[in-house]
Amino acid sequence: MRMRLRTAALLTIAGALTAGSVTPALAAPPEVATWNADLGAGEATGIDVAAGSARLDPATAFVAPVDDGGLAEGAQSVPTGLLTLPERRLGAITDRVDSAVRGDVPAGTTASVDVRGMRASGNWTEWIPSTPTTEGGSTTLPEATSEVQARLVLTGEGPAVPMVRGVTLTARPASRGAEGTADATAGAEAAPLNFRVFATREGLAGSTTANGHVIADRDHFVALPSRRALSPKDTSDYSVKVCAPTGKCAFAPVWDVGPWNTKDDYWNPPAQRQSFTDLPQGTPEAQAAHDTGYNGGNDGFGRKVANPAGIDLGDGIFWDALGLTDNSYVTVAYLWTGDVRLSKVVGNDPVNVLAAPNAGAKVVGVAVEGAAVPVQCELSTGGSSWLQIGIGQFVTAAAVPQAGQVGPCATTAAAPVATPTAGTTTTAPETPGPTSGTAPTSSAATSATTTTASATIPAREAAKPTGAAG
Repeated sequence: MRMRLRTAALLTIAGALTAGSVTPALAAPPEVATWNADLGAGEATGIDVAAGSARLDPATAFVAPVDDGGLAEGAQSVPTGLLTLPERRLGAITDRVDSAVRGDVPAGTTASVDVRGMRASGNWTEWIPSTPTTEGGSTTLPEATSEVQARLVLTGEGPAVPMVRGVTLTARPASRGAEGTADATAGAEAAPLNFRVFATREGLAGSTTANGHVIADRDHFVALPSRRALSPKDTSDYSVKVCAPTGKCAFAPVWDVGPWNTKDDYWNPPAQRQSFTDLPQGTPEAQAAHDTGYNGGNDGFGRKVANPAGIDLGDGIFWDALGLTDNSYVTVAYLWTGDVRLSKVVGNDPVNVLAAPNAGAKVVGVAVEGAAVPVQCELSTGGSSWLQIGIGQFVTAAAVPQAGQVGPCATTAAAPVATPTAGTTTTAPETPGPTSGTAPTSSAATSATTTTASATIPAREAAKPTGAAG
């Protein structure tokens, strides 16, 4: 009897344990998304797309060092073409995108892929060059995202050029948790990065920039010496705020690559910087070469650096918006690096930036057509709506219709004092001001059609980068 009772008790306990520990259904494995890019739907610069294939066109490409993940000793500069592919929404978040390129890549030419992701702020990450793998390339993004975009990069010169027939992209499951989770080394900050650098005037009306824009007289754009922050044609994904000693500021898109270098994202920390990783953050290689003799006083192409420029300004920015008459140090905010979502300025003309939300306020700068501005808050005064885009910087809300839902400003700016120059911007000199020390620094100046000789200039760097991303 005792044995039967003990057996029954054990069975009851075992049943209770079994009932309380039912094994849950296995979770579905993280989703892996793979797709073939539509080459015909891309935006091409220096690349001909026909019959579903993409072929480098050296005559219209811009010149840059061979894309070997960094400037190597003895490397050559070659025509470089870009094909920006359509954006891709994913069903799950990712922080790594693998790429496989199919086609003909003769010796001495390259075919690779840059990738970027949409940040939680609504701004894009920078373009991250892929790291070569045994199966193609792989790009690790600085934060997890559910929207990515790829860009095909072709390089080469001579009769043999690369031709690509297909690009396959694979988004791997994120390894860093929720969307918007950033890598600890990404360097993201609440406010955009801000550095004082030397600015030169680009000029070159009639030439074509690295993103395919044909430069107009008194044009409104800037160039930075890295394609990581190159906006696709007619977009403002990467914009800057440039403030000059004149007291004027200008918001403008990045549409070209230069001055001097093409792989110098000097605004990034050394661990993230593509080249010249032994320089301090915020110091352009050209500045170090000019001021301290870094790299023998040469740029990445081996040219003697004549000025310390870290940004090129279109004539309309240089003369009209900032009122400069000669090359000058300026303060630059790299707006995409901040957490405030950027919104595009619409219209065909620059919009005045005012010192207060009042049509009679002092003009402190301009937001050029096509630029993106960081809309911080909105307020209404005198029956008009205004957007604050910086400390003591306001634009009419009608100029930025895509700003979306914006919170109210905490306080209302004090009424401005009217000035005789209200509503105007500095007028450029009738005769262009001097640009002493200017070299053919932007990609528009070193296009394969105008500077053939530069395509064979070796790039020499004092120290080959170590640990630099792609």
